[in-house]
Amino acid sequence: MNHLKNKTNLGFFPTPVEFLPRISAKLQQNIYIKRDDQTGLATGGNKTRKLEYLVKNALDLGANALITIGGQQSNHCRQTAAAAAKVGLQCYLILRGEKPENFQGNLLLDKILGANLIFAGDKDLFQEIKLLSQNLKNEGVNAYEITMGGSDEVGCLGYVNAVQELKNQEIELSFEFDEIYFSTSSGGTQAGLVLGKRMFDLKAQIIGVSNDKSNMDGLPLDEYILNVVKKAQKNLLFEENILISEIQILKEYNEAGYGVVTENELFAIKELAQTEGIILDPVYTARAFWGMLDSLKNIKKQGKKNILFWHTGGQSANFSYHSIF
Repeated sequence: MNHLKNKTNLGFFPTPVEFLPRISAKLQQNIYIKRDDQTGLATGGNKTRKLEYLVKNALDLGANALITIGGQQSNHCRQTAAAAAKVGLQCYLILRGEKPENFQGNLLLDKILGANLIFAGDKDLFQEIKLLSQNLKNEGVNAYEITMGGSDEVGCLGYVNAVQELKNQEIELSFEFDEIYFSTSSGGTQAGLVLGKRMFDLKAQIIGVSNDKSNMDGLPLDEYILNVVKKAQKNLLFEENILISEIQILKEYNEAGYGVVTENELFAIKELAQTEGIILDPVYTARAFWGMLDSLKNIKKQGKKNILFWHTGGQSANFSYHSIF
């Protein structure tokens, strides 16, 4: 448990849990939203929780720079750049694709935050981060490598800790959630939630809505997530046997592919914005919110449930998709 305290404070916690009355009335369920879009680090998002542990680890190891990888509209890269600025480290972002003529959305924020931007074209990002790390080392820079999405046994501790936060909020609310829906991509958020569920006896079913990856680091995504869970368990000295069946991923909403905004995502964005005044992002949370809406619409009614949508942020990416609205 002491490992959960070994972090650097980067955000505003606990994040609020908010009731969605108009969405609830439409679905005939009790729908709530946890506002991790309001964590406070460079417009907020779920990566702040992971970076609190990753940055602390980097500082403990004497790093003077952070390196990470992702797409040009990566929320993780944007928050990594902000975290580096906040604690006084250099930041290097290795991004897919060619350098665009105009920077928009998260990419513009990366630039404002002072990150060193490297456009990798179609090169393998996982190889590029190793090459850059070695080159920087040769120049006397001790760079700490953060994998895609911060999704490893260190980063996932942010969401183990988040489950403990949610348990305290359930006490305040005087009820327990039955299901939790969220966007799952590189797997770190889901790994933390699954492990936290066991550690803190969370009742809710953990349901990730897939956004892009069927695999991560050469493994099927559920296997990768389980591996992250097992490694984190060793660090936390938590020995219960967690099974791959506990990693539930809804893959049927990802047919369009990563970053492709369909009528479903557009509907989800406009529905939450125009009924509750809350903005989703076009890539991750819109797809996950649509997946939740569709799943709840199609389930057999067994009385009202308490449903939580965990908003992982990313609204700034909307500006790079402005032409679709």
